[in-house]
This record gives sequence, structure tokens and C-alpha cells, in this order.
Amino acid sequence: MNNQNKVVIIGGGISGLSAGIYARLAGFDAVIYEKNSIPGGECIGWNREGYHIDNCIHWLTGTKKGTELYDVWKTVGAIADDTEFVGLDSFFTSCHNGKSITLWADLERTRREMLELSPEDADEINKFIDYVEYSKQCLIPAKKPMDMFGIGDYIAYGKSMGDFVKVMKELGSISLEDYSKRFKSELIRKMFCDYLPKQYTAYSLLVSYASIADGNGDIPMGASLQMSLRMEKRFKDLGGKIFYNKSVERVNVKGRKVSSMILSDGSRVSGDYFIATLDASILFNRLIDKKYMPKVLKKAYEAPEAYPAVSGFQVAYTVDANFNPGETVFIDIAPIKAGATTIDRMYVKVYGYDPLFVKDGRQVMQTNLVQSDADYEYWKSLSAEEYKKAKEALVAAVTERIEAAYPEIVGALHFLDAWTPLTYERYCNAYHGSYMSFVTTTKGKPVRIKGDIKGIKNMCFAGQWNSAPGGLPIAVTNGKFAVQRLCRNKGYFEGKNNDERRTEGSQKESHTYDGADALCGKRVS
Repeated sequence: MNNQNKVVIIGGGISGLSAGIYARLAGFDAVIYEKNSIPGGECIGWNREGYHIDNCIHWLTGTKKGTELYDVWKTVGAIADDTEFVGLDSFFTSCHNGKSITLWADLERTRREMLELSPEDADEINKFIDYVEYSKQCLIPAKKPMDMFGIGDYIAYGKSMGDFVKVMKELGSISLEDYSKRFKSELIRKMFCDYLPKQYTAYSLLVSYASIADGNGDIPMGASLQMSLRMEKRFKDLGGKIFYNKSVERVNVKGRKVSSMILSDGSRVSGDYFIATLDASILFNRLIDKKYMPKVLKKAYEAPEAYPAVSGFQVAYTVDANFNPGETVFIDIAPIKAGATTIDRMYVKVYGYDPLFVKDGRQVMQTNLVQSDADYEYWKSLSAEEYKKAKEALVAAVTERIEAAYPEIVGALHFLDAWTPLTYERYCNAYHGSYMSFVTTTKGKPVRIKGDIKGIKNMCFAGQWNSAPGGLPIAVTNGKFAVQRLCRNKGYFEGKNNDERRTEGSQKESHTYDGADALCGKRVS
């Protein structure tokens, strides 16, 4: 077999960059084709009037040294041992009727304040805090995919879950809305339904909060796009090539193999193996025949009530740099119709913690009105002129409500930009404008697929849609896992000694990674 088998990667988002980096570390010739002019997919930001707007990271799971996910982020160049983080001291704050509650990184502080707020909920509050502590044990396997686990791996993984099993047993089959009803405090009930859509399974919020409380969910200084650019540099430093403004229009399948793919400019690209990291709905409805779609995905797309998608109507402003309502604060608002949904809660988030978002004594502030599949259909139904007018009217309504909540900034908010589910669809080919994969609800089993395509031998797909609930950790690990499976399935390193493998697997930076041995789950002798 040729020592430089060519891996062609469709999409330069986090999963595509990860796949490219690990393919180079494994000794493959790797090329990425990205439809946009910058890397990152949805992990990006943009500038308006000299201010930077961040599109992605509210917290990055895997920032705690010693975790498998930290090692992956480090390997792909997203973070390093000297990376500066924001140092989050809280998850978010919920306000209602003049009272507030904050989920602090210090769990005991949260416990004390919740008990002071609602002593009648003492039993449930104590259980909640204990369960968040247990949820710290829920870590994403990132060393290798579970389909490559041996018996010892499963035993170790089971032991590592510890008391989190109790959380899953009690909260794995109820929604956040149902869980909130266990509490008598109206504010606490609202808090549980603020950050994630209320139909999410209850444990989802606890696991998210546990990441913050465990120091495993922080924000790298420098914003989302800068993290993507660091990964791009890592890929290029390893000898990979990335081509921008190159949209893939068609993938040619002959027999049981991809023979080539056709770009929007008509050029043809060939390769030995193809990894598609774009949205799965585009892959199976546009690039290849829908008959290749895995049954579990087909079922999810056909049952939106059980497998909803989530997006948002988002607005960015500038405000005085001294304005600090709290990092992420949910507030009551006069009901507002956003798309097909009427909303009476929204959040404001200030970005003054990072100099990148501050200029001339002002900082960026953003908000997001959660949007559903029905909302996407509403935005999609509008003409270009109707769409423009609807955006402008909604921005005016959002601005009015922020000023009503914070009279001290009346007249001082300066609008920068607004975007809708259609923005994500246009820029990222995102299904229904979703910036996550399918919502994990009690009506459907969480989507878990390897990315193999039955009927095509030399192509797989990877990304956040392969495993609920999606997001950056799933994207980066799925890119790695795709290459690990490629190494295993193709027997790429058979007959080569360890020195040869390391030479091929790491090129310029052989000291940074165990190369093929680690990728294939083998022990270095």
C-alpha cells in the first residue's frame, strides 16, 4: 500500500480539521475542502464596526488537564498548557420578580444560596447539588471510540462513571420541565428551563453545570474563530492542505467506492478515502443518494417531535464596558413573538472579560431567542423583503425589552448585527439552522452512530450529528475517531515497525504524539 494514501475531507469545521490533523499524524496525505473562506464551520466569529462578535463558545468542555478530551484539544492545537482561560466563576444567573439565583462554580455556594432562597425545597436542592457533583464523573471518552473498546476498556469506563449512574437512573428519562416541577420555588423552576430547551432530558443541564463546577468547562481567551485558526495552523504545520471557497456539489460512487467528487467550479477531486464532515442532511440529500442514509438518522429526521433541532435568533450590541449585569443573565420580558414561538424569557451576555471584545470603552453584548423547527419554517417561508422587515422588527422588540430590564442603558445600546436560523443554513448548510445536533429528549433514544456508510467502502461521515447532543467535543472527537477506524479497517500499518510508524505518523513533530500506535489503540512495545 502506498505510504501516502490520500484522505479527502469535506468540510473545514472542527471535525474536519480534527480529521485532517489526525490523518497527518497517522501518515496519510490529507486535504480539506471548505465551502467558506475561513475555517471553523460554526466555531467562528466576525467583525462589525471594528467589534468582534463570537458565534460559538459559551464554555469549552475539556479544559481540565488530565482528561482525555483535554489531550485531544491539545493535540489538535486548539489549546496548550499555557493557554489563558477566562476563569468562569459561574454558569448562569436567573432572575424573576426581583429575585435572582446563580449557579456558581462553587457548588457549596450555590447550595447555600438556593437553601436561603427556598428552604422548603431543601431536600430537592441538596439532591440537585449532590447530583451535579456526581455528574463531574460523566466524561466524554476521547482516547478511542467505544466500538474499539476491549473488555478492559468497558470495565474501566464503567468504574469511572461512579455515582453518575444514579443520576442517569433517576433523571435520564424525564425532561427539564418535568424535573423543575419537583421544586416549589417559581424562580428555581424557571432556572431549570432557562439555559437549555425545556424538552431536554434533565441530566443534560446537570452535566453541563458539572463541567463548569469541575473546572472542565472554561473559555479560552481569544474567541471561537481564533481557536479554529489555531487548529488550521496545526494542520498546515503538519503538511496538510486546505482549500477555501471550494463547495462540493456531487460525490461520484461507482460500484461500492467513491471514485471522485465534483466541486462547484466543475473540477474533479480524487482520493483513496473520503471523510465527510459537513451536515448529514446535506451529505445524504445532495452529495450522495439518500438510500445510503443510516436508518437511525432517517428515523430522527422523520420524527421532529422526538428529535427536534435547535437554533436561535441572535442579536449583538455594544454597551458601556462598565455595564456588568453578570456574565449570562436570564430575565423576564414582555412576551415577544420570534418566528412561530412566543417567548417571555431571554438572556443578556456581556463579553468584557476578553479584550478582543472591547474597544473605545465599550464591550460587545449578545442575546439569543431559542428557535425551533417550526420557527425555521417560519423564517424560510418569508420573501427577501419580508425577512428583512421581520428581522428589523424583532431587533427593535428585543432592544426595547433589554432597556426595560436595564433602564441605566436606555439609549446607550448600539446595534451591531442580528442573525437567524437561515444564517446558519446559508453559511454552514445546517439542518433547520441548528447549531447543535438533535435535542436529547425523553421521546427518542440519543443518536449514536459510527459514521460508516453501508454500501460505500471508502467513505464515512463524522461530526456533531453522529452523537447527541453534538457540540464541539463531539465534533473534535468524531474527527479523530474517523481516522482511528480508517487505520483499523484498512490495516494501514500492518507489517511496519514502530519506528517507521512514528516517522510517518508525526512528520515534523514526532515528539508530540504516539502516532499510529495510539491512533489504532495499540500498545507501544
